[in-house]
Amino acid sequence: MSSGLPSSDPIVEVINVSKEFRRDQNSIPVLNNVNLQLFRGDYLSLMGPSGSGKTTLLNLLAGLDRPTSGKVLVCGEDLGVLSEGALAKWRSRHVGFIFQLYNLIPVLTAFENVELPLTLTSLSRKERKEHVTTALEVVGLADRMDHFPRQLSGGQEQRVAIARAIVTDPTLLVADEPTGDLDAKSAGEILDLMQRLNSDFQKTIVMVTHDPNAAARAKRTVHLEKGVLVAEPTSVSHSK
Repeated sequence: MSSGLPSSDPIVEVINVSKEFRRDQNSIPVLNNVNLQLFRGDYLSLMGPSGSGKTTLLNLLAGLDRPTSGKVLVCGEDLGVLSEGALAKWRSRHVGFIFQLYNLIPVLTAFENVELPLTLTSLSRKERKEHVTTALEVVGLADRMDHFPRQLSGGQEQRVAIARAIVTDPTLLVADEPTGDLDAKSAGEILDLMQRLNSDFQKTIVMVTHDPNAAARAKRTVHLEKGVLVAEPTSVSHSK
């Protein structure tokens, strides 16, 4: 999928972004003057202790929340000025979500779970079937499309969730602790799959993780400490 931008331009720009949450009369700062750029084909891991603002930053990149100050630009679009309706439409086109707990609907088959995002599009039933089948083939579960979540292992459920995330061919994949609920073997398989989505399909990925082994799979790692983005370790290389 083309982002509509020249490949040399950033897909994501976070410019002087701060985020505060209100609790009663108090203002609680979560992010402080964050600046970040992501280019097509980037694979970024976002690390930091609990409460450092990782998920808040991920939600801003995905258009699930708005900054208190500063700008979040994705594909040249300033997310902060979009109406709620326009933002929802933008998310459905541009963002694929991968969660720690899969968020599959138990009464739907793997096929139906993956098809869900496409029901919001103008695709015909035949076109939707082609897209879903392709996505399930990419994650290695075409033979399980008629299975319900309860009939799948945790690793297989996460593969279905990833198929659902990529079925619309989004510009950006955001993953919040995608291996946090998996055993080591299944986690390794999910990380292999995400690495392949990045290398073979040029998917741009932002992954929040506590796991240094997961972070090491990304092309670069940034750290949040008390809402501030701190310098990358010099050992991490990045190739655009």
